[in-house]
Amino acid sequence: MPSSPKIPKDMILKAALELLIEQGYGNVTIKSVAEKLNCSTQPVSWHFGNMEGFRKALAEYALHYANGKMLSASEGMSAFSKAGTGYLDIAVDEPNLFRYLYMSDEGRCYTGGFDILTTAGKNAEMVKQIARQSGASAEKVSVFFRDIIIYTHGLACFAASGLIKAAKEELYEMVRQRASEYMQQAGIGKERENDGENK
Repeated sequence: MPSSPKIPKDMILKAALELLIEQGYGNVTIKSVAEKLNCSTQPVSWHFGNMEGFRKALAEYALHYANGKMLSASEGMSAFSKAGTGYLDIAVDEPNLFRYLYMSDEGRCYTGGFDILTTAGKNAEMVKQIARQSGASAEKVSVFFRDIIIYTHGLACFAASGLIKAAKEELYEMVRQRASEYMQQAGIGKERENDGENK
């Protein structure tokens, strides 16, 4: 059995992610990663077996990296706001990564109907937290959550594809304004006001 390569798996994935961010997914190959690391293709092949295994590992690594930019230790609306600004940051600062993860089949994160936006992973927990914080029903918060994610994704796609040029602060403000309108439309916050009137 051949000995394990001296180049660790994480170093290979980090180099591949850097190539993806700098040059786009189309330029990420076993050969290009090996060249970036100044080594043969053997360590890459040893760790991942083939291009399919390598692609799968890269997609998971890239998603973990992106999630690190969007997740925070806070809860509820603060966490949701951080996720939104982090999402826009990736679209503006690292458009190749954004297009790979959120606009292509290669790095696809979500598949399914619109309900996946409010039921997947940490999103479901954020919906519950916002409902607790606001006093609104989980159903109303889910509608708000879904609608503002769709709006933010649209802005981010425009930015990542270069169709619009805008400062991140301008994008943040557009999302804040739309979030406020969507919250009013969904009736979030009115339950607390009504509770106060009934006491």
